[in-house]
Amino acid sequence: MAKAEEKKQEVSSLKAEIPPLQEKLNQLDHQLQELLVSLPNLPAKEVPPGRTPADNVVIRDGGEIPKLPENPLPHWDLAKKYNLIDFELGNKITGSGFPVYIHKGARLQRALIQYFLDFNTKAGFTEYQPPLMVNEASGFGTGQLPDKEAQMYFVTEDKYYLIPTSEVPLTNIYRDVIVKESELPIRMTAYTPCFRREAGSYGKDVRGLNRLHQFDKVEIVQIVHPDKSYAALDEMVLHVEQLLKSLNLQYRILRLCGGDMSFASAITYDFEVFSAAQAKWLEVSSVTNFETFQTNRMKIRFKDVQGKMQLLHSLNGSSLALPRILACLLENHQQPDFIDLPEVMHAYFGADRI
Repeated sequence: MAKAEEKKQEVSSLKAEIPPLQEKLNQLDHQLQELLVSLPNLPAKEVPPGRTPADNVVIRDGGEIPKLPENPLPHWDLAKKYNLIDFELGNKITGSGFPVYIHKGARLQRALIQYFLDFNTKAGFTEYQPPLMVNEASGFGTGQLPDKEAQMYFVTEDKYYLIPTSEVPLTNIYRDVIVKESELPIRMTAYTPCFRREAGSYGKDVRGLNRLHQFDKVEIVQIVHPDKSYAALDEMVLHVEQLLKSLNLQYRILRLCGGDMSFASAITYDFEVFSAAQAKWLEVSSVTNFETFQTNRMKIRFKDVQGKMQLLHSLNGSSLALPRILACLLENHQQPDFIDLPEVMHAYFGADRI
């Protein structure tokens, strides 16, 4: 009996030790998670080494060099000449980086959005119209938080963030979802306004439409089997390239070096269009494979044939961001007394020129 009582006391003593040990374990687990989320994604083996944009690699280019009239105008002067965009009015209503599109400028903006959406849905992407604000969990899931918190607009009362891109709400549709393998690949597209503080962006490279706080963008997102994500990446790069070709714009595709990629990226291809009037290349799209970086945060999984739970891969790309596309369309297609429009836009815009 004495031995049994001794064992009971020993068990009671051990039970008393469990709560503080569990609390310490929870604290250590929380610290571990904080350390893990501070680490960027690992670059894929195809990513070129380097620290700056000068180390990015041009993998191919296309399109023709535009033949411009003498003394070509930059898009901000063309916008004023044809009454398409009022930058000063936007500054009055809100502030710099919030342009007001007027008459044919507004119609061209709307026509481009519809053309991009149609181009994507014909390629098998399902269109969504997601919310323009997301909660902290959504921002964390796609890697905007905590990395890009300073670049996002925050609604303090409700603790929502204005989206920097529709990638955030689209990918989070599948947060905490176990996807059936038969449902793969998941292909989504959406048009939304996008909001970015662009803190620290100053100087000549931000003039006109080159860098805005609010802009329109059509996005494509894929959630795919991990064995097929690089084939999906190649397909998305070709998709965006065909879209640029259809607009008759001179472009180049760059594979970004490790130092120029985003926090969440495993590999990224940037598309740049040549602005003939400004004599420089402007980024108009990024196509990225995140591998399991986002899906691990969001717990987007599937069961393989053995019944084992596996993480899926996520990808996204701009298809396309409108401000710099519009800028290059105006600049590269300008004539002395009108702006020619690419043939694919005639039916959408309702005319062949401005």
